[in-house]
Amino acid sequence: MDNNQYQQKDKYQKLVEKRAPKPNYWKNGIWAFGIGGAICVIGQCIHNKIELIMNLSHLDATNATILIMILIGALLTGLGFYDLIGKKAGAGSIIPITGFANSIVAPAMEFKREGYVFGVAARMFILAGPVLVYGITSSVIVGIIYYFYNS
Repeated sequence: MDNNQYQQKDKYQKLVEKRAPKPNYWKNGIWAFGIGGAICVIGQCIHNKIELIMNLSHLDATNATILIMILIGALLTGLGFYDLIGKKAGAGSIIPITGFANSIVAPAMEFKREGYVFGVAARMFILAGPVLVYGITSSVIVGIIYYFYNS
């Protein structure tokens, strides 16, 4: 590329930045906090009901709540409602465990037409895979640090 092409590219980039809509960070943050908080409140209500009605220990009720929240997230994704929630909530819908369910179910549904092996199975963890890899890796590192710190 010659100097003139670089100048044109730079002018175009500045024009794009000038014309691009600016996000409203306060409004987006409030929506994320509100909807993410609502998802967590729903999870806490489910947990309390399970603990009370089924007379389970706190840990067993927690495990059951996680499973139910994953089921709800997967079901809402399958019905097409989780995308609507995500458009309004942004990170508020991604951070809770329901967002993890969405990150697995959405690619599985998208690549279903390519078959169960090369579509669903191969692409199901395309979004959740990095989360799992770095989540597990960081938990192992923190566990090792904790082990040596408390030894």
